Amino acid sequence: MTHVTLRPEFESLIDPYAPVGQVATGFEFTEGPIWHPVEQFLLFSDMPADIRRRWDGKRGVVEMRRPSNKCNGMTYDAELNLIVCEHATSSLVRERPDGRREILASHYENQELNSPNDVCVHSSGAIYFSDPWYGRMPVYGVERPRQLGFQGVYRVPPGGGAPLLLVDRHLFDQPNGLCFSPDERLLYVNDTVQALIRVFDVGSDGALSNGRVLASGIRSELEPGVPDGMKCDQRGNVWVTAPGGVWVYAPTGELLGKVRVPELVANLAWGGPEFRTLYLTATHSVYTIATKVGPRHEPYMGARNRGSTGSGSPASSASSPNASFAAPLLAAGDMQLDPRRCAMIIQDLQNDVIMDGGAFADSGAPGHAKQQRVIDNVRRLAEAARARGVVVIHVWFVVEPGAPGVTLNAPLFEGLVDSKAMVRGSWGAAPVAGLEPRSGDFIVEKMRMSAWEGTRLETILKATGRDVIINTGAWTNMSVEHTARTGADKGYFMVVPEDCCSTMNADWHNASINFAMQNVSVVTRADAVIKALG
Repeated sequence: MTHVTLRPEFESLIDPYAPVGQVATGFEFTEGPIWHPVEQFLLFSDMPADIRRRWDGKRGVVEMRRPSNKCNGMTYDAELNLIVCEHATSSLVRERPDGRREILASHYENQELNSPNDVCVHSSGAIYFSDPWYGRMPVYGVERPRQLGFQGVYRVPPGGGAPLLLVDRHLFDQPNGLCFSPDERLLYVNDTVQALIRVFDVGSDGALSNGRVLASGIRSELEPGVPDGMKCDQRGNVWVTAPGGVWVYAPTGELLGKVRVPELVANLAWGGPEFRTLYLTATHSVYTIATKVGPRHEPYMGARNRGSTGSGSPASSASSPNASFAAPLLAAGDMQLDPRRCAMIIQDLQNDVIMDGGAFADSGAPGHAKQQRVIDNVRRLAEAARARGVVVIHVWFVVEPGAPGVTLNAPLFEGLVDSKAMVRGSWGAAPVAGLEPRSGDFIVEKMRMSAWEGTRLETILKATGRDVIINTGAWTNMSVEHTARTGADKGYFMVVPEDCCSTMNADWHNASINFAMQNVSVVTRADAVIKALG
């Protein structure tokens, strides 16, 4: 079966000839797939049969719960508790590994919810879910009258509490699949009846605003399939069930291509040891297909590093809130870094900062950058990091013409304004040749020395589950050092490859590297980091 390429970008996500494999069949209607990152199995539901099952490559299909309260969408929270949407009980529940069951949401304003359908977890611990009324229909639920007169999207606050309605009561006919963008600044929600995907801005308080349509017309008279399950990949593309299989949309709303599947697909989830296998629950069967891209990093995926208990349940972190933050260094002193925990920052390596002809060329910065071979070393390290799954984040100092918003409270900022440096759209603000962002990289803009101040850096790190930062860029004794100091204060492990940093001269560089940096980071070199990443 050949998949459908509509834009060239699609083929960077999946091979257009990638085979679709059937791993299990004989079910009534499969839904709710979720991959356990430690135990390495797929959990999925069969609503009409009222059964929850699991599959792995060794044991095949095993029945886990009957009855299952006609469960539908499922996910895990950061502690690997299972979050389940139950059609028969109109409830969202949490099931702990020891068997305890907790109702997270069942009513809104003293009225029963319709039937929670799909669910996703924010890095803050808040839980978002959709509530159409499919679970009050025959076959897929338990037929009974509805108490609410609308179908909403809700948020359960971190730590629990009554569900909060996030959208206008009559915006959706049947809200269904939902997922966050990689940086959690956007929430996508589809509507099965309206055959569209809406996108909302996610506020710092978790509220939704500025709702607009990302894609519409997701229907066909020739093939079965509707918007149902939906996931976001690590590059921000949206994969949604649709006629003929799965349609993939760019963050801009352009349809990139279509994944063809033999049966009507209801939902999807990435799994496998490196989360590069897409599992598709499709009516009577479960299918798999290899992809070139992985999912947005969900909070539960970081649990891969915690190990598991002898009982087969994930190791508990209740006794220590930082149990998953094991130091990335071996006792012998040789670094050993898990790429899945690492992010690489490339900071201020822009033309105005380190290039001849830039606004700060007279400072000596171009000469020291050449002496350090900083461009070549950072490029080499970034290529190795990407190949191993490390998140790469470009941090750029960018101002609008006239530098509005830049306070003149320090010589550095005064010099920037006087030199008319780092102006958006100019050659000076652009990254140096060879260090341009690649597909899948993130870009963070700032107007301060530290990469943290007033930026979305930490949102990206939390959303992607990264706690080890490989800190590179210019200038060593200012932006790089400020970022390392603040990162250490925030609890991140900071790694500074000193040959991937430069400043005005060797004396200033060495003073920072040999003194301040030693107290807040692991100081090393590019080759040692590449070796440590495996």
